[in-house]
Order: sequence, then C-alpha cells, then structure tokens
Amino acid sequence: MVRRFFNIPLWQRVALGFGLGIIAGLIVGPTSEVWFKPIGDIYLALIRMVVIPLVFFTIAASVARLSEVGNVASLGLRTLFWFVVTSVLAVLVGLAFAHLINPGLGLSNLPLGEVREREIPTPIEVLINIVPNNPVAAMAETRVLQVLFFAALVGAALSVLGERTAALRNLVEEGSALIFRITRWVIQLTPFGVFGLIAWVVGSYGFAALLPLGRFVVAIYVACLFHILVVYGGLLKLHGLKVLSFFRGAFAAQQTAFATSSSLATLPITLRQSVERLGVPQTYAAFAVPLGANVKMDGCGAIYPAIAAVFIAQYFGIELTLTQYVLIGLTAVLGSLGTAGVPGTSIVMLTLVLSTVNLPLEGIAYIIAIDRVIDMMRTATNVTGQMLVPVLVAKEERILDQDIYDGRVAWLPGDPAALEDTGAVREPATRA
Repeated sequence: MVRRFFNIPLWQRVALGFGLGIIAGLIVGPTSEVWFKPIGDIYLALIRMVVIPLVFFTIAASVARLSEVGNVASLGLRTLFWFVVTSVLAVLVGLAFAHLINPGLGLSNLPLGEVREREIPTPIEVLINIVPNNPVAAMAETRVLQVLFFAALVGAALSVLGERTAALRNLVEEGSALIFRITRWVIQLTPFGVFGLIAWVVGSYGFAALLPLGRFVVAIYVACLFHILVVYGGLLKLHGLKVLSFFRGAFAAQQTAFATSSSLATLPITLRQSVERLGVPQTYAAFAVPLGANVKMDGCGAIYPAIAAVFIAQYFGIELTLTQYVLIGLTAVLGSLGTAGVPGTSIVMLTLVLSTVNLPLEGIAYIIAIDRVIDMMRTATNVTGQMLVPVLVAKEERILDQDIYDGRVAWLPGDPAALEDTGAVREPATRA
C-alpha cells in the first residue's frame, strides 16, 4: 500500500493532502494549531535543512558548467530581462484589479493588527550585504543570497582552473547529486506537510475572519490567478509552448508554495519540477531558480503592494495621481530586486511603496491580520514566475528539452539528476 501511494504522481498526492487538510481544519477548528501545525513545522524544518546545501552545490556545479549549456552572458541577461518584464506586467495587473474591485471603498472602523517595525535597507546596503564576511556563517544563518554569491564564485573558479581542479569539480558535482537525492526523499513527504499546514491555517483562521476584508482578499486572489493563467499563459503561447504542459509540470510546486507561503521552502521542489517536468537543463535551472526564489516576487513584490496601496488610499479617502501610480509601479519593480533576501519581503515592499507615494503607513495594520491567508496566493504566484522565466529563456536559447516539456518523455522515479550528469534513463511518459 505504501509503495502504491508513492507511485501516484506527486501533484495528486499533494492535492489529496491539501483536500484532507481543509476538511480536518474545518472539523477540528482552532485546536488545529495543536494537532496539525507540528506536522507542517517538521516538514518545513526538513526543507530548510536541505535548502542551503542544495543552493551551494547546485549553483557551484552549474556555474562551473554553464558555458557548456549556452552563452553565459545571454542566459543571464535574458533571465534578468524576463524577471523585470513579468514584474511590470504584474504591477499593471494589480492596479487594474484594484480599481475593478475597489477593495477599500465603503469600509470603516477596521480592527488594527500588530505591525512590527522593519528597517528598509538602502540599495547600497543590499549590495554590500550580498557579499558574505564569512561564508560558513552565511550558511548557518540561512542567508541564501550570500551563499548564492559565494557558490557562484566557487563555480567560476572551478571553470577557470579547468583540469587543475578536476577532482574538486567532481566532488562538487557528486555533492550536488547527493543533496538532490536527499531532497527527493524530503519532497516525498510534501503531501503530509501540506496537510498539516493547510489544516492549521483553515482551523486557525476560518472564514469569519476574512469577511471584513473579503473584497481585498478577492482582489489579491483574482489578480494573481489572472496573472498566472492569462499573462503567463499568453507569454507561453507567444513562445510556441503548450500552456497545459507548463501548468501540469508546475502544479506540484504551486501547491507546495500555497501551503508553505515560502519561496525558499518550495525551492527544492521548484528546481525538481523545472528540470524533470518542464525540461529546463539542470545546469541552467540550478542557477536561475535559486536566483528567482530571492528576487522574482510577482505576487509579494508587485501585485500585492499595488492592490494594497490602492486599498489604503481608498480607505483613507485619498485620490491617487498619475505620478503616484507611476511611482507605485517603479517602486514595486525595482524594490523587489532591491530588497532581495530581506526577511518579510511583502511587508517591506508595502512599506517602501507607501512611503514613496506618501500614503499612511498605519494602513498596513488594517490588513496584517489576514496576511497569512493572502500570502499563500502571493507565494504561489511568485513560484510560478520563478519556473516560467527559466522555461522562456531556455526556449529562446534553444536548450529546452521539448520532449520532457510536452510530456512525451518522463523521468524515472528516483532519478533527479540531469542526463549529462548521471546518464539517467528516461522512458516514454505514462503519467503527468
């Protein structure tokens, strides 16, 4: 029975855990935190355990071999280009749906939530903080951007030194294969982690807590769904790619992101799905996906601050000018890159946007109580974009494995490494 369960496609097992979690949360109610949250916490601890080794080994190995996949400069520039373009589109979507739904009109006397003051670093401070004083300390403190920077330097040095460091390069690649194997084992527990986290959220919040800010929640969810299905889908169509194939491959990561509300917690499964279900070469995916998990925030850094800014302006009866709308867009797009790696990105981004357009910061206190509920959809949007961009770039650079993307070929269970790394065998796909 256990073997039959694990032979079911991951996204279906996650969907089962998701559905059972909703039912359990509704039945148990507020005590879900006692019964179910520990299950989710253990899963998140396991995921956090593998994130730093995964980032270090995959980035170092991929940078050392990136030139074998394609033009390094072209890959990097195209990746950043699509990061920015999709963020701009996300801001426009957020502003459009904010005015279609008008979430802040007709509201008064909303309860205030507790907002912890956060220090917003300057762009110079962000750049300085990317460079680790101590790489080991950066790993211990889970400073992913610093680990990514150090791993990229290691990979670049291995590439330049060539045969002189062949043994060390093999060691890094073997470390990458090892951590991928451990990651796969952890990923198999995703349905249980999703069950615990969803049961806790549903049981703790319920539906009554959402009623006062119902239109705000609806605006976030509808805008994010529109961005995922219509904007992302349109970009896939423009690149000659099957939309259904993308979402079939991305679904397991989207489910996990929705349950965990963390791009970094979803990173292992995002990377796995990008390679094994969407056909992005592992060498490029290992560079682009971790980078995207830190700087690609269409949900938290673009749609959410755009809608929240309009909501707060409407609630306080402030008429926004064209200049303020432009500033909201610029701040959201550039701010998501400038606050990369800063904890609590969504609140930091919203603070940054409100400060830029002179809207009252106390407005944050009115929406902080439901932050977890909307964070689920924001994170699912973030992670979808983090998979979309590598697919688009790989297609443009002609390095996308179209057979894997279209589902004509599937990876055998238990083979997370790329073909060129381990000689893994592939067979005709029998399931999505």
